Amino acid sequence: MRVLITGSSGLIGRALTRSLESDGIEVFSLVRRPPTEDSELQWDPASGALDADDLEGFDAVVHLAGAGIGDRRWSERRKQTILDSRVDGTRLLAEALASVKDKPAVLISGSAIGFYGNRDEPVTEADGPADPSDFLSEICVAWELAATPAEAAGIRTVFLRTGIVLAAKGGALGKLLLPFRVGFGGKLGSGDTWWSWISIDDEVRAIRHLIDTPISGPVNLTAPAPVRNAELTKTLGRVLRRPTFFAVPRFALELILGKELAAALLFTSARVLPAKLEESGFEFRHPDIEAALRSVLSS
Repeated sequence: MRVLITGSSGLIGRALTRSLESDGIEVFSLVRRPPTEDSELQWDPASGALDADDLEGFDAVVHLAGAGIGDRRWSERRKQTILDSRVDGTRLLAEALASVKDKPAVLISGSAIGFYGNRDEPVTEADGPADPSDFLSEICVAWELAATPAEAAGIRTVFLRTGIVLAAKGGALGKLLLPFRVGFGGKLGSGDTWWSWISIDDEVRAIRHLIDTPISGPVNLTAPAPVRNAELTKTLGRVLRRPTFFAVPRFALELILGKELAAALLFTSARVLPAKLEESGFEFRHPDIEAALRSVLSS
């Protein structure tokens, strides 16, 4: 099997590459810089540069590339970069894949649970997007629509509506660990926000499951037991054997991150359930938060 990955240098891309290569699968990366290895191919989503001939003969393409959502404070320019990096890159890749003679069987394309917006009630793939004024939902809707050329060409297309990926290095958990390890951990704001999470191990296993399983359309990549922020932080403290007496006021996080970014990343409730994954027979290795944290932090 030959698999092409965009965003291979990111948290999920690195873990997926290691997993596939450990099973002898041939993995290629689509990168924006000049290639330095035989397994690297070049593209430039910003300028629309991609040689479709490079895409011939892959069995699966996993598209994870996009500018970081929480890497820096949001300005109107940064928000446009976040949107364009996903929509333009996805459309360019989908159009190129649609044009090749030897098409892949499946395109696994990134998305996120931000599609659903701020909701306390449980949601599944059957639920629609948030209000159009919700920026992250707007991104996800446009992101998924950009893959239409691949779908129209008969390529099975899957959208990874991924939640908070738990990993010891990188992602949301990586940023939480330092204050918790020195005894200053605690809930964010009131702690009532629902967080839908998935361990990095299950994220990779789910992607591999979707490569091999005839599912198409949106799929929620979240564990079956979302938790409120207060429960997650309390559990993290227990796993690390550290107190969780402190609470970080919402206004302090808004000062650090900016009001809009803090609201989107930390205070948007997402009670998302992995209905399609479970219906397809996928079994989570880490279905509850404590087991997931213990596994992630021991690796």
